[in-house]
Amino acid sequence: MSERSLRGTQLGSRSLESDVGVEPAPRQVVEYACEDGHTFTVPFSVEADVPATWDSGTHGIGMRVGGEEPEAEPEKHVRTHWDMLLERRSFEELQVLLDERLAVRRGEAPLQS
Repeated sequence: MSERSLRGTQLGSRSLESDVGVEPAPRQVVEYACEDGHTFTVPFSVEADVPATWDSGTHGIGMRVGGEEPEAEPEKHVRTHWDMLLERRSFEELQVLLDERLAVRRGEAPLQS
């Protein structure tokens, strides 16, 4: 170790600044309720967009008390490999390619590079 290193100051765990004259940002406390009746509060900045749901960590997802119901997100269509292949080639083109590859596998046609 270097002779100039700071030993024993725990620089990573403690701040050397004092809290004198520091004022925290204005906050609002929002209450959430889980389906099992458990309620908990979460502090947010007054400027924050407060979400309609919040995970309590132990009881599951809680709904905002006195808030609006969250909008259902539209289901996203899952694109399969077949869907993506059909975006690039028509079914007729795929049939021609399949016939060519089968002929190569059967030894009926020479392999093309």
